[in-house]
Amino acid sequence: ENPLSVKRFIQMKLSKIKTDKSDSKLICEYAKQVELKLWEGNSKVQTECLQMTRLLSLYTKQSTMLKNKLHGEAVLGNPSKVVVASLKRSLKQVDKELKTLEEKLLIIVKQEYQDLLTRIKTIPGIGNKTAVMLLVLTDGFDRFKSGSELCSYAGLTPVVRKSGSSVNGRPRISKIGNQKLRNLLFMCSFNACKYNKACRDIYERIVAKGKSKKLALIAVCNKLLKQAFAIAKSGLIYDDTYRSTLMKN
Repeated sequence: ENPLSVKRFIQMKLSKIKTDKSDSKLICEYAKQVELKLWEGNSKVQTECLQMTRLLSLYTKQSTMLKNKLHGEAVLGNPSKVVVASLKRSLKQVDKELKTLEEKLLIIVKQEYQDLLTRIKTIPGIGNKTAVMLLVLTDGFDRFKSGSELCSYAGLTPVVRKSGSSVNGRPRISKIGNQKLRNLLFMCSFNACKYNKACRDIYERIVAKGKSKKLALIAVCNKLLKQAFAIAKSGLIYDDTYRSTLMKN
């Protein structure tokens, strides 16, 4: 269950007591009132891949931090040779670990999803690294029944706030979902606007209506994810002449 659903249920009870025992009772009450889905754990391969992606994220942040530190030392003037040498050694080691992890992750993904990886990469705007991360973060798209469900998982579904004449909030995405997947797609959306005709058409149509470019890019993210899902489920490669097929769910 989504932890946020349980949290909102407990808040709805307006309980003034917050203990492990009281929470346990309310979680039990939630389970009695809601139709629960059977929990499915990650496979051994999926667990390992997710651990590797988390470590890759950590090393990437460290690499950026070291590069910024090197730049900062240079800007200040008269940088210490000892400090610069130490930073460069650390940066070299971190980059080496990054490269090693990426290579090992690619090997695992190819062993599990070779055909699917090849087909996902045929989508204009999605490169090799993005395709690998998509397969890892979605578990090969096996856990999703529709493209809309997948977009919801990524937190890309729209949220509309309207009530009477006083409440008329701007539409926005929910952001209740996998942030890493959402950020990954947003980075891909820039290239997709150039090389993916379906994505470019959506982007131009939304901008032509006077909407913000960021909103248009989010729509491109949504489209990219649905294209990837359609390709994963259809067993076909991307073909721009069959856009109607890729638009299903």
